Amino acid sequence: MKDEDKLGVGLDIGSTTAKGVLIDSTGRVIASHLQMTGASAPRSVESILSALKETSDLDLFDIPTISTGYGRNIVEIATDTVTEITCHAVGISRLNPEIRFIVDVGGQDSKVMRLGSNGRPADFELNDKCSAGTGRFLEVMARVLEVSIEELGPLALESQAPCTISSTCTVFAESEVVGRIGAGETPTDIAAGVHLAMASKIGSLARRVGIKEPICITGGVAKNPAFRHYLSKELGGELWVPENPQLTGALGAAYLALERH
Repeated sequence: MKDEDKLGVGLDIGSTTAKGVLIDSTGRVIASHLQMTGASAPRSVESILSALKETSDLDLFDIPTISTGYGRNIVEIATDTVTEITCHAVGISRLNPEIRFIVDVGGQDSKVMRLGSNGRPADFELNDKCSAGTGRFLEVMARVLEVSIEELGPLALESQAPCTISSTCTVFAESEVVGRIGAGETPTDIAAGVHLAMASKIGSLARRVGIKEPICITGGVAKNPAFRHYLSKELGGELWVPENPQLTGALGAAYLALERH
């Protein structure tokens, strides 16, 4: 196979969503797919591969594949497995080589990483034992406030006086929000307080690593305008958001598949 004919597949099997990316030798994305992981990670892998094959009209079993994410070890087609930290760093550094700090907030976990000049992780921290700094936290609060997760961010941006959510545990924070509703506080101020509390938690994680600009945010929560607003204030810098913030891990895995094979 000629270099110009080489292809790479990256699969990021997360706890909430599963993603797949197929790229050519220039790094151009030929096909991509994102879906909920659901109750069966292996079934989601099959669905992703089927979608990539249908879009590209290529036999993926002949293409080098790297898997990442919590379900990376169940991907039988994978040539190799790589950690999420490395894959996100590679994906972002290819999209924007200037980035030196990444905040990745997914459905069930969050992570921050400081990148070296080579675009690889120099240090990182994970928050995977508590959902207070994850998308799940926002989902719970949206349910309590009786709005959709898509409405929660815009609602929070309407607030002029965010309330204070002191609990760092999702369960206790939920009870606190219920109490504030009962006390007559507005949904807009409560929603803003929820985002402010989450940004503060991520900020504490980031400071342990050492914040360095430019800063990038990835993951599904990167689409939330209120979280971006409060996180930017918390970190003291502008946030760069990729066009497809949920695909950066899979994209990095695809680049590594090209490099290694």
